[in-house]
Amino acid sequence: MHVMFVCTGNICRSPIGELLMRHYLAGTSIVVDSAGTHGLTNHAIDPFSRELMDEVGIESRDFRSRRLSADMARSADLILCFEKEQLADIKALAPTMGRRVFLLPDFANLALTCAERGLVKGLTVSKRLESIIAQAPRLMGIIPSSEDIEDPHRKTFDVFERACEQTNAAIVTILDSLRKHYDDARDHYYGYRS
Repeated sequence: MHVMFVCTGNICRSPIGELLMRHYLAGTSIVVDSAGTHGLTNHAIDPFSRELMDEVGIESRDFRSRRLSADMARSADLILCFEKEQLADIKALAPTMGRRVFLLPDFANLALTCAERGLVKGLTVSKRLESIIAQAPRLMGIIPSSEDIEDPHRKTFDVFERACEQTNAAIVTILDSLRKHYDDARDHYYGYRS
């Protein structure tokens, strides 16, 4: 499975998403990368995003940005973006990907709903992600809608930090929802019994 994070310039939010998820899924067959709807081709990660990755021991100095193309979008199995405007841009660029493009926080809410209802199926991470994507047409109307994750570009470090925290929280929710024994994981991580 190929998961792609997409923001606007591919130097602030989507590199953070790519690097965090790639780190968490190391040792699996999942391919994770990123691009920008108005990507600044071949630019380094923003210094504040790099500093946030350095803080958690994730190397980002070799990262280079890319501009999203239709072919790149079609090569992905799941596209996770940060703003409703990006969602619309991606669907216009690659209309056949419409059912595989989500706001990152919306997909986290979808994954959590699927886990709570016992709808996450499959023996591999790829199959379990596919089972969540398959439930989207039925469940997207009932999950809470999400706000955009604010673009921190040219803003203060605290805005970057907030975007990183929101991105990480969504990724952790998705990955926790993929666990084979979701109720056991929930008890362990959140300290309560169902």
